[in-house]
Amino acid sequence: MADPKSYIIESLDTGLRLMRLFLTHDTLSVTEAARELDVARSTAHRVLSTLESRGFATRDASGRGYSAGPELVALGRPAGYGPEIRARLQVVLDAAAAATGETISTAALIGDQVIITDGRESPHSVRAVLESGRALPAHATAAGKVLLAQLTAEQVCALYPEERLAGLTSHTLASRSALLSELAGIRALGRADSQGESVSGMNAVAVPLAGNSWRDRLALMASMPADRGGASELDRHAEVLQRAARLLPSPSSS
Repeated sequence: MADPKSYIIESLDTGLRLMRLFLTHDTLSVTEAARELDVARSTAHRVLSTLESRGFATRDASGRGYSAGPELVALGRPAGYGPEIRARLQVVLDAAAAATGETISTAALIGDQVIITDGRESPHSVRAVLESGRALPAHATAAGKVLLAQLTAEQVCALYPEERLAGLTSHTLASRSALLSELAGIRALGRADSQGESVSGMNAVAVPLAGNSWRDRLALMASMPADRGGASELDRHAEVLQRAARLLPSPSSS
């Protein structure tokens, strides 16, 4: 049997190895990529440009560095589904659910969608339904917006190449410009709200929970009917979620 290595297409191999670098690097310059791959700088530049053209890489604001693009992010396994992180999240979910009395969920960002990974359903007779595994447009949810706010503006624009955004309700953000503006405020506040943006009559608030890069970020969200989710309630729940998020054990202590 022939050695599989004899069939390697060198340029494809370089591209695949470069894509793997984004698993350990949030950003890469052409020089860094060339050094890591042991190839000429011109080769690294051509490969990065090719990945960018196909959505697997995106250029940062300076134009000198590259980050994982929406196509590469979409291929990644959602954070929050592994047994180790799910076990660590239990104390956080229990504390947030007990303190708010509302439906609590964790969510991960996959491309321009947010995926509900786990949670606790409210005991109230009228409540937000927990739908683990459900995907929703990120720009229409509190969890999605708090996760989008942790991306650069360039990465957000790569995820949303069109100015017009799909609407789920009359309150959903309708434009990329409006989304970018709101994300700037979310970065400053450290929380995101959604008031009837994904489901009419349902409000939510979310805070960052875990992860330092696009590979493992999670959000913690509380969802409730609008009559129990006014501005003061959302403020109070945001504080509860932030306290609960601090209970997350480190990997080494679990």
